[in-house]
Amino acid sequence: MRAMTMTMALILSLTAGIASAKPHLRDVPEIDGTILAIGIADEIRKHCPSISARMFRALSVANGLKARARNLGYSDEEIDAYRKSDAERERLKAKRRAYLKQGGVTAGQPASYCVLGREEIKKGGQIGALLRMN
Repeated sequence: MRAMTMTMALILSLTAGIASAKPHLRDVPEIDGTILAIGIADEIRKHCPSISARMFRALSVANGLKARARNLGYSDEEIDAYRKSDAERERLKAKRRAYLKQGGVTAGQPASYCVLGREEIKKGGQIGALLRMN
């Protein structure tokens, strides 16, 4: 009976550790998706002369992300490791390129960025909220 109690206690302690393990920040949609949106908005504003960034809003969103990650239990070290990771940057760049391509953007054609930018502003979603017409 004692061995069974000890076995159950061990199993419970191991499963509790597994259940409380945090996913990588890239797997937290509200964090990763918002970083992706900021990157897409930045690409649009860099390549479309008639659209600019809402810089204060972008900074506010970025600062809010760090606070949100902290509230989810991530340490500053975990947040910075994700933010500074070359692999994560490349992964997000690939997702950004795919989104832009799907949105009709052609590299080297500023007008295509402007079309997508205007659509995003009109939709009023996460990307459009970070942009404004000049």
